[in-house]
Amino acid sequence: MNKEAEETKFVKEPEEETQQYILQKNKKTKVGVTILIAFLVLLIIGVIISNVFFTN
Repeated sequence: MNKEAEETKFVKEPEEETQQYILQKNKKTKVGVTILIAFLVLLIIGVIISNVFFTN
């Protein structure tokens, strides 16, 4: 097996012809990342609010 050493990219541009990537820059990835960030923000807000209620 003789393969070229190709580094793994974090985000793949649509015009690139590589299979070594983690995320692809398309609509599905953007929606998924947006949902994930929104969930994390809500989680952080929930922790802050619960801290305020339980410490008083």
